[in-house]
Amino acid sequence: MLKLKEYQQKFLELAVHAQALEFGDFTLKSGRKSPYFFNAAKLLNGSYLYYLAKCYRDAIKDANINFDSIYGPAYKGIFLGSIVTLILSKNGEKYPLSFNRKEIKDHGEGGNIIGHDPIGDVLIIDDVISAGTAAKESIKSIESLGANPKIVLVGLDRQEKGQDSLSAKEELEKDFGVIVKSIVNLDSLIQFSKQSADFKTYIDQLEEYRLNWGA
Repeated sequence: MLKLKEYQQKFLELAVHAQALEFGDFTLKSGRKSPYFFNAAKLLNGSYLYYLAKCYRDAIKDANINFDSIYGPAYKGIFLGSIVTLILSKNGEKYPLSFNRKEIKDHGEGGNIIGHDPIGDVLIIDDVISAGTAAKESIKSIESLGANPKIVLVGLDRQEKGQDSLSAKEELEKDFGVIVKSIVNLDSLIQFSKQSADFKTYIDQLEEYRLNWGA
């Protein structure tokens, strides 16, 4: 039986409490019908942010990954990258942080990068991996700036098929040579639901979704 680590359990509890993680009937951007939905923006609350940052920090430590700079893709990655950089700096770990704009700015400092350009091995921080489209865009953007997109860390990996039978995570690792990590994934979510009286009614739907769309 899958045993959740303390930071994984805390992440899911925070997400449920903030209603960032909801169960029901949802239509995703891909058109797939899903029994659950995750919206990290609902964690934008002072009572959640510190503990959310700790979950990301603990996932970084648990994965034993090294990097030189942090990149947060617009829009969710902007606040996630910020809080993770902040909590790492409390221990004297200082990393340059940058974000991208959705639209290139043609005045002032110009360009589509806010902050210093990514340098060296880059940690990309975001909320979720579904099809992997946003991660691919970030990887290509970082490469165009001469840095190395080494790691993608998200809160939730939906473990769904990408373009073929591989998951989006596996596609990213195969096509771009990056390391992809997550705090939790669909397997973790199912295990969490089995342990909670409030969500046991969704287990069959979650397992059916994994059977249909999981990789």
